[in-house]
Amino acid sequence: MPENPSSVTKIRCDACPVMCYIAENKSGACDRYANENGELIRVDPLTIIEYDEEVHLVPFLTDETDWDGSILPKPDSFITAVGAGTTYPDYKPAPFIVSSKVDDIDIVTVVTEGIYSYCGVKVKIDTDRHIGSETSLVRANGEPVGHVTTGEYGSQMLSIGGVNHLTGGSKKEGRITCSTMLNLCNSEAVELSIDDGSDITVQAGKPPIIDGYVEKRMRVGCGSATIGMFAAQWKGLVDEVVIVDDHITGVVSEHQAGKVIDWPDTGIRINGRKSTPGRYFQVAEPGNGWGGTDIQNPLEILDDFNPKIASPGQSLLMISTTGDQFAYFELDESLVPIQKKIPENLKKPISIITENCEPALCTVLFIGGAGGSLRAGVTENPVLLTRSVKNMLTRVTCGGAPTYIWPGGGITLMVDVTRMPKNSFGYVPTPALVAPIEFTMRAEDYKALGGHMDYIQPTEEALKGILGPQNDHILRSDIRKTPNLNNPWPRDNKYFSQTKKENPDA
Repeated sequence: MPENPSSVTKIRCDACPVMCYIAENKSGACDRYANENGELIRVDPLTIIEYDEEVHLVPFLTDETDWDGSILPKPDSFITAVGAGTTYPDYKPAPFIVSSKVDDIDIVTVVTEGIYSYCGVKVKIDTDRHIGSETSLVRANGEPVGHVTTGEYGSQMLSIGGVNHLTGGSKKEGRITCSTMLNLCNSEAVELSIDDGSDITVQAGKPPIIDGYVEKRMRVGCGSATIGMFAAQWKGLVDEVVIVDDHITGVVSEHQAGKVIDWPDTGIRINGRKSTPGRYFQVAEPGNGWGGTDIQNPLEILDDFNPKIASPGQSLLMISTTGDQFAYFELDESLVPIQKKIPENLKKPISIITENCEPALCTVLFIGGAGGSLRAGVTENPVLLTRSVKNMLTRVTCGGAPTYIWPGGGITLMVDVTRMPKNSFGYVPTPALVAPIEFTMRAEDYKALGGHMDYIQPTEEALKGILGPQNDHILRSDIRKTPNLNNPWPRDNKYFSQTKKENPDA
């Protein structure tokens, strides 16, 4: 390795553009590589996924290892890129290019950690609560790290990171953006604030905490959908049902679901913009009240009842889309709703709404563009890898987890971080995230796309610590075995037996 001429006790790490000089027994700026007695080592263990195995560490299988044979790869072992190392600078082949056999099919898996300058995180927050207007800035430690994006059914959505926040602002903004994404992707709790909105705590696989309140459930549907699902269960128990919702408030007597089952008119009038019968928009402003609105009293969305239709004693149930808020009213002689105790026969239909609401969770999706260094680590002609992925000749995984590949140019992938091994993500202070990626394909397809054939080694050799010339200057001390987390198996023989045997674009 190149040495700093001013100090022979330091070695230079070339795993990323920072090119740290690392003092003896110290780690680099990324905490991923270290100088151990003058040798460059990868600090984190190489991670292998297996079915039905406990998580534990074992040493690489050198000849001197006291080995009982338990780590040698079986057909259900897969080397992930977690802890594998990177391809930087771009011309180097990937750290591990390993061969295996599945049902007499020769398979090659290219294993590398990618440095993602172009990456971001999409956060799905299951809640009806209004956390902030679309395009509002999301901040961490006061720095802008993303924005509120289009809300989806029963969930608020955040877009965090991206190259503009990583490199387009101040150094502090880039550093905090990188740290925020790293923590989110490693399933750690992150505190965020939204301009003119809420303070939230987000953690992958956990309920969101919004302004100090732990969300319990997401809505069963919008107000109209809730009417459609449960109208028949309310008929005969109450004269009118209104499902209060920020987006589409439903009224059962007017709704088509009510008409189909001959629900009588009640003369109810709603303050809002009528869309179609029984469906109302903009009954209130967004907020943290009933059904994601800003109201605490549901009667605020009602106008006077039509005296030609309504009658004293007529009953009304108002309920939110999660069933968390509900109230029962009866009209007095002046046709004014008066709140009453909930009748016993309505409690079960109310509870069914709550029962049908799924638990509120935060979902974190990593999105990155697999660009230069990743593709060059696989083949000398990177566009052929892109075509192979798009033609489904090459399967892309991240830490063994399945990915979604976006249509269009390039290799833009998306992965649920909770399906990846623990602490799969790292960083470099350029700033950028480091994430694992594996490309698995038939050996004949790898050859056809111009792969680094001279660097292929059997999986057994890789696990014995016999490293190829592309990374033989980096030592690794151990291996981490971890379960497969119920993911589809990366080397599923059904996938490779059904793919085309020739790459038409190679």
